[in-house]
Amino acid sequence: MMALLEFKNVSKEYKGGVKALSNINLEVNEGEFLSIIGPSGAGKSTLLRCINRLIDPTEGEVKFDDEKVTSFKKSELKNLRRKIGMIFQHYNLVNRLSVVENVLHGRLGYKSAIKGIMGINSEDEKKKAFEILSKLGIKDQAYKRCDELSGGQKQRVGIARALIQDPKLVLCDEPIASLDPNSSKIIMDHLKNINKETGITCILNLHQVDVAMKYSDRIVGINDGRIIYDGDARNLTKEIIHEIYGIEAGELIND
Repeated sequence: MMALLEFKNVSKEYKGGVKALSNINLEVNEGEFLSIIGPSGAGKSTLLRCINRLIDPTEGEVKFDDEKVTSFKKSELKNLRRKIGMIFQHYNLVNRLSVVENVLHGRLGYKSAIKGIMGINSEDEKKKAFEILSKLGIKDQAYKRCDELSGGQKQRVGIARALIQDPKLVLCDEPIASLDPNSSKIIMDHLKNINKETGITCILNLHQVDVAMKYSDRIVGINDGRIIYDGDARNLTKEIIHEIYGIEAGELIND
C-alpha cells in the first residue's frame, strides 16, 4: 500500500518557545481512516494543519501525494488544498448564504478570482452539489440559509463542501466536539461511509476515545507534541490511554 502522507522529523515551535510538535514521524496510507487523540494542547490541531500548510512546521518535511509540501511556495498551495478537504469544529460556513452556495464554495480552488467572486458555477457543479447533499440526507435544506440549520446539519454542509472538491484526503478537526451524541453518531457514520465507499483517506482529531476506537482503523495518540501510540484501534489498552491522557484516562473510556 502506498503512503499518501508522510511526516519526517516534523517539529513546530510557536513564538515564546512553545513547542507544539516534537520530531513527529508518521505515514498514512491511501484509504485509511485514522483518528488522532490526546489531551487539549497536545498538538493535534497543529499536526493536522501542517498537512495543508495552514501552519508551517519549524523543522522537518511533510510529503503529500509524493510532493514535498513543506517546500511549496504560496502560489502552489492552491493546488495542494484542492486535494485536501477540511471539516472544522465550528463549521466555517457563511451563515447568510444558502446550503448549496456554501457547498459550492468547495469549488473555489478550481476557479479564477473573478468567477469565484461572482459565484459562477457550472451546471455540472450544481448537479454534483445536490447529489452530495442527497447522500448526506439534507437535499431538502438546499435553499435554506445556513444560520437556520442545527449543528448536525451544518456539519453535513461542511462535509459536502469538502467532498465537492474531489479530495484525496479529508481532514476533520474536532468534527463532533460541538454536537450532541445523536448528531455525532450521524456525522461519524457519514464520514465512515464516505471512506468505505469512495476510498478517500480520512484523518480526524477527536476528544472522544470511545468514538475513535469504534470507527477508526488506526489511532495515533499524542501528548506534549510527541507520538505516544500509533497502531490498530483494537490494541488501544487502558494502560496506553492512561499514558496518552494521564489522570483523565478514567473519564474517557467505559469499563
